[in-house]
Amino acid sequence: MEFKERILDNSLRVIAEVNPAAKSAAVGYFVRTGSRDETMDINGVSHFLEHMLFKGTETLDALAVNAAFDNQGAQFNAFTSEEATVYYAAVLPECLEPVTDLWSQLMTPSLRDDDFNIEKNVIKEEIAMYQDMPSFDVMDRCRTLHFGEHPCGYSVLGSVESIDALTAEQMRDYFSRRYAPNNIVVSLAGQLDFDRMCQVIEQRYHGKGVDQPTRSRSHSKGTGDSQALQQGHLVRSHLCLMSEGVSAQDPRRFAATLLASIVGDDTGSRYYWELIDRAVAEAASMQFGPMDGTGAYYHYFRCAPERVDEVVGIVDRLLDELTDKGVSEEELSQARNKTLSALVIKNELPMGRLLDLGFNWMYLQKYHSVAEDVAAVKAVTVDQVNELIREIKPGRYSRFVIGP
Repeated sequence: MEFKERILDNSLRVIAEVNPAAKSAAVGYFVRTGSRDETMDINGVSHFLEHMLFKGTETLDALAVNAAFDNQGAQFNAFTSEEATVYYAAVLPECLEPVTDLWSQLMTPSLRDDDFNIEKNVIKEEIAMYQDMPSFDVMDRCRTLHFGEHPCGYSVLGSVESIDALTAEQMRDYFSRRYAPNNIVVSLAGQLDFDRMCQVIEQRYHGKGVDQPTRSRSHSKGTGDSQALQQGHLVRSHLCLMSEGVSAQDPRRFAATLLASIVGDDTGSRYYWELIDRAVAEAASMQFGPMDGTGAYYHYFRCAPERVDEVVGIVDRLLDELTDKGVSEEELSQARNKTLSALVIKNELPMGRLLDLGFNWMYLQKYHSVAEDVAAVKAVTVDQVNELIREIKPGRYSRFVIGP
């Protein structure tokens, strides 16, 4: 495999990991913009824009866009997070050029008023759909509670009120500021001709450079606040805790990942044995969420309403023990093997490799091979994990509960 990088004349950066032995290829446009880059009056605009790109350009309507992807057999989609909007496709190598050409056209969308007005209702339906999913809703609300006034607390979806108030002109203004070539990375992986892909992108992508878009990258320890919401139709309680983590740029992010596996992995973790195996809770997990300049741990639990206090008591005891005694070498070894297996298996496919390539560059402006990431995980020691625990104190958390 060979890493390649090029900055086009308009300042758009293209990176690739070329693997001649791969049987597929993948391409993705990584836009460094998300809900944390919004203001409250336009909250939800990043996710709205993701939808609008599929509405087409001045020469392609939505039907033509979908037909073009389908004709190439592409597995394509997009997603928006707090700090990135990613458009991607995985295809056969011979289909990579037309799909890359198509994405490059869609990066300068028409953003028509008629499409905007219709899509508003789609976005509001999506908000309603996720509000009917308490496992999602409780984490979304807890993130807002945990981050408080920090911009990472803005909802990715926005609210019905913010979407209703949003205008097409506000969206176009946001697009012109955030979808600039110097705020985008094009990532490619698999079997591909890098020089040819750069030619295709340069011919088709017509984004214009602006001043480097800014972003607040301050760290947040979290508010430590607690809230609850009653919903009469529920029969189970959903609990989210959020505690301090480290950033995507922090070298301790590998230790932070292993800590999450030790405490809250699906099988064999402390949460599993104390809560799932003993049938105290139906779901119990802890996940590490590294972000630009900050980070957080997400703890999620689902249980009978009458057992919420019991679950919280067990969690508090486990987190106190974690701070007092740390983790063992045996736990670290198990977590390391699980993490390495997942890392290597995901990156065997160009689509899996594409995401790591793009996000590594977005956060670190560096190329990290799979071998380098494997070595970094293997290098984590028990002392490093325990030192991280003492610093971030996972028992200090924000809490949100949704239940009947």
